[in-house]
Amino acid sequence: MIPAVQIRQTNALIGMETTSGSLSIVQPKADLQINTTPGQLEIRQSPAEMTIDQTQARAAYTGGTYREMNQRIYSGIEQLWLQGIAKRMEQGERVANFHKPGNSIAEVYGEDWQPVSYPEIRGPASVDNVHINVELVPPEIEYRKSEVSIQAEAHDPQINFTPSKLDIYLRQRPSISFVPPEIDIQM
Repeated sequence: MIPAVQIRQTNALIGMETTSGSLSIVQPKADLQINTTPGQLEIRQSPAEMTIDQTQARAAYTGGTYREMNQRIYSGIEQLWLQGIAKRMEQGERVANFHKPGNSIAEVYGEDWQPVSYPEIRGPASVDNVHINVELVPPEIEYRKSEVSIQAEAHDPQINFTPSKLDIYLRQRPSISFVPPEIDIQM
């Protein structure tokens, strides 16, 4: 038998350990401030102004004020006076023509026995004697629109990063060992 040398070899072993990395991103919500001023509508309505003028109706019923009655009396008397003068003139002309039939003194002045009516102290009666005037006052409208004020404050994102780790190490060294054969020296 031929002696053989034994060679023993151990391979190298490399160990690797990894730790995972991490990334976290957190962003807080933005702060919002919303202020609203409500709209406002104001309507002011004044009552309608109504005037009723019934002075002409009072004048037709009772003659009106003393001043108005006196005015009508004086103007009526002036007319009566002018009519009286005209009548006397006409009677004088008829009496001057006494030779014509129907113009005798008895006939001219005999017809003048009717009393002269006093002037009318009242105003004329009419359906239009009362005047009604209605003045509408337009409404006052004020409108203030609503306002919205928005203020936003954004927050920066918070980023946390932990890198991953890789540890490489030698778990087993390579080796070679030679084992010689046993030699029998006794020969």
